[in-house]
Amino acid sequence: MTDSYPIYLDYHATTPVDPRVAEKILHYMTVEFGNANSIDHIYGDRTQKAVSQAARQVAELVGASPREIIFTSGATESINLAIQGSIINHQSPYLPRIAVSPVEHPAVLDTGQALVKQGLIDITYLSVDKQGQIDLESVDKVCRDGVSLLCVMAANNEIGTIYPIAEIGKIAQTHQVAFLCDGSQAVGKIPINFEEWGITYLAISGHKLYGPKGVGALVARKGYPLKPMMFGGGHQGGMRSGTLNVPGIVGLGEACRLRGLEMAEDEARIANLRDKLQDLLLEKIPGLVVNGDINHRLSGNLHISIPDVPNSAIIARVRDRLAISTGAACSSGVEAPSHVLRAIALSPNAMEGALRIGIGKFTTESEIHRAAEILAGAIGTIRQLMEA
Repeated sequence: MTDSYPIYLDYHATTPVDPRVAEKILHYMTVEFGNANSIDHIYGDRTQKAVSQAARQVAELVGASPREIIFTSGATESINLAIQGSIINHQSPYLPRIAVSPVEHPAVLDTGQALVKQGLIDITYLSVDKQGQIDLESVDKVCRDGVSLLCVMAANNEIGTIYPIAEIGKIAQTHQVAFLCDGSQAVGKIPINFEEWGITYLAISGHKLYGPKGVGALVARKGYPLKPMMFGGGHQGGMRSGTLNVPGIVGLGEACRLRGLEMAEDEARIANLRDKLQDLLLEKIPGLVVNGDINHRLSGNLHISIPDVPNSAIIARVRDRLAISTGAACSSGVEAPSHVLRAIALSPNAMEGALRIGIGKFTTESEIHRAAEILAGAIGTIRQLMEA
């Protein structure tokens, strides 16, 4: 970043658009600007071809078929379509029951609660340990007892914990349970294989993998029909009506293509930067605690607590120099403690001093060293004021 901008370490909230992706987006806003459903001229033909190519690029990154790709406005819409659209297939005289991890994104939790209030579903919550990991035996038992839909994210958006999606998918398949995986934080950062892992629905968000905001996808397995949420033209096989966001879709496709080429190398470098920052902070800040599963977490995730220092005081002192967060961006304006941190039984003091740091593709080593200095200095000053 330039001197006029703080160091950006909030990559879980959003990523900057890769300049190569932005170039593609601009081209499809200004040159290839046709409506993909205009079939009577070359403008529509060319944009429809670009949309088909983007579907192939998304599918290739996650091990799916292009025919399984439904383009949406982002992971939140994809999740809503999967949950609300799938309960229509419930055949039992009893209410459909979904099993949900308690550390899921609010797009899953809030949708589920809304349907409960409408009397449309029941919810069973899975259990997690202090690292945020899920007990596979409990998943097996819940599925064996009978659920319509299992919801487990691929990686947590706060503490970065990566979940054993391949194993969970096998359990779901064994019990013939549909499996929704929120992949918004994981796709483009860790390998995902939709077909082989038995995932039924996979939610993807463009702005988490160096693509544009306002575009995403739902990968939906053939043989699991969904009830559409939007009507008015029958676009995308009737699954999602509305004029296609061609520039956004092309940007998502290009971002997925680039992640397929560069993910392994980028994530290895990002993990090294994360470990460097973690070591520096542990050295400079007495009492600092690292949260989550440190052996199974996203490369760019560093979730810490300074139990005796309120995170609000830290943010107030660093916000002009360092962009980090106290929690998930989806919960902006919410004063209550994070549902994720409550689920992993973090102490009240640790929750009050919790900070989420997200490192990404464009983070530099010099920024890591400077960030450590800024944080350590701010926390040292706050501690002195608190002791005065």
